[in-house]
Amino acid sequence: MNLDLITTPLRYSTSLRVFARPLEYFFLAAILAGTPVRANELRSGNVYPLTFVDVDRQQLSTSNGHVTIITVVTRKDEQKAQQVGDRVPHVYLGDPKFRLITIVNFQQKIFPPFRGLIMAIIRSRLDAEAKELQKIYTTKHLTRNPRSDIFVVADFDGKAASQMGIAPSSSEFAVFVFDGRGRLVRRWNDVPNVDALSAALSDAR
Repeated sequence: MNLDLITTPLRYSTSLRVFARPLEYFFLAAILAGTPVRANELRSGNVYPLTFVDVDRQQLSTSNGHVTIITVVTRKDEQKAQQVGDRVPHVYLGDPKFRLITIVNFQQKIFPPFRGLIMAIIRSRLDAEAKELQKIYTTKHLTRNPRSDIFVVADFDGKAASQMGIAPSSSEFAVFVFDGRGRLVRRWNDVPNVDALSAALSDAR
């Protein structure tokens, strides 16, 4: 047993408590500083007029009248982006009011000399995907080119992910639905089921 603590005079005991209090604040601040805080996390119901540039050099906006689905993925979760697209009800496919955008967060790991090549590969994959979509468009008697309805943002510098409230270094996956004014209708951290996605799109119309 520590006899020194038992025999500590009152004035020293008081001093220790006074000294300990700022230490408590210090350790609390240290704990909070180590906790990831998402101060800019997008919240449903708020309006976010966000803009992006896709691999075809087109400027896209969440507030230009389109109902927009945005999926944020890293390379390891690219398959999830495809799943989101597959779960969009066919009634919305080919409708120019609805827009599906995939943001690929490269987590700032791609050196500039390789970025042009990666964008070319993405465009080639989009061309192949458009050919598959053409079958659905033909069935629906749509004359639109499906390639003009597919949008991918290659986020090399993290700016697009940051706009979505996601840290560039994060491996977070997220899906957002915005109405034509840029109001965030719904957000998910996994692939939404068909009913949930359909309900959000109906709300965003």
